Order: sequence, then C-alpha cells, then structure tokens
Amino acid sequence: MSKPPPKPMKPGQVKVFRALYTFEPRTPDELYFDEGDILYISDMSDTNWWKGTCKGKTGLIPSNYGNLSWLRECLENRVGVNGLDKAGSTALYWACHGGHKDVVEVLLTQPNIELNQQNKLGDTPLHAAAWKGYADIVEMLLLKGARTDLRNNEKKLALDMATNAQCASLLKKRLAQGVVRTSSNAEDYLDDEDSD
Repeated sequence: MSKPPPKPMKPGQVKVFRALYTFEPRTPDELYFDEGDILYISDMSDTNWWKGTCKGKTGLIPSNYGNLSWLRECLENRVGVNGLDKAGSTALYWACHGGHKDVVEVLLTQPNIELNQQNKLGDTPLHAAAWKGYADIVEMLLLKGARTDLRNNEKKLALDMATNAQCASLLKKRLAQGVVRTSSNAEDYLDDEDSD
C-alpha cells in the first residue's frame, strides 16, 4: 500500500530541477524521467520522495536526482559560473528566481561570480529574488554586495519589484545606507591635466 500523497506546496511555489540520472519507476505512482529532463517539483514535504511533473506527467520523484550535486560536479570540472542562456540569464539568476537557497549559497562561494549581470529584460538576480519574495536570498545577495541601484528595462529597481514586506524592508535599508554605486567610476581615475 502506498502512503498518502504529501501535502502540496503553496500555489506558485514550484521548484525546477534538471534530472541527473534516468529514473525507472518501480510503482505506478512514481514518475519516469531521463537524465537531463526538467523536473517541476510542487511538493518537497517528504525528504525522500517529491511530487513533481515531467513531460506533462505527474508522480513521485526521488529527491536525490536534482540540481545541487550536478552544480557541484560542474564547478569541480571548472564549468564557468557566469555563462548566459538565450535570455541572457545566469545560473545565479535562475537559482534566485527559483528560490534554490542551497544552490545560491554554493554559487556565492565562487570567487568570480557575477552578482549584477542583467538579462535581456534588464533583471538581475536581486530583481528575481525580490520579485519572487525570497527574503533569505535577497539578504544573501545584499551581504555579498549586490547592487540595489540597477534598473531593468521597465526602469524598475529590485525594490520596485519586491512582492513582500520583508524583501522591501531589506532593500530599503540598503538603499538608505547609501550603498549605491554610479554606473562608472572611471572619472575617479581621470586627471584633467594629463588628458589630451
């Protein structure tokens, strides 16, 4: 007899993973997927079996078939952390957008991680975390030095996109501290007497 279905996550809280391995189900409630398939996880309340969807089918997925170990393997093999997808987004952007705190933590340990890369919409990882309401990730980005003064293509700051009070409070506090950089600090290095 299979156990009762786990409680679903709040609506809109779907996490996205890439399957590390092919999984052959052993029971009818388990979901088949191939290595590299995208898994949309809607319920992570059971630490061993998640409820999710792949290729339009829903079922149970073993929790150890997802992103974090794949990320570590990529980093160990020196895969660049700042590569852009077709939308101009980095892995850090998507980790922040998806609320994958564990992945964000690993990426932020990389010495050359680009915190402020803007995608084709002008959004940064901070924009994504604020919009999705992940205050813990917003705080991590701010502690690492993410810029709060960058505007997206709609002229919005991350603060303008914050969807909850906690994210807004963190961003307002940082803006009030005056941690705002200009787009270029080249003028600091120019000496009018030496320029032609």
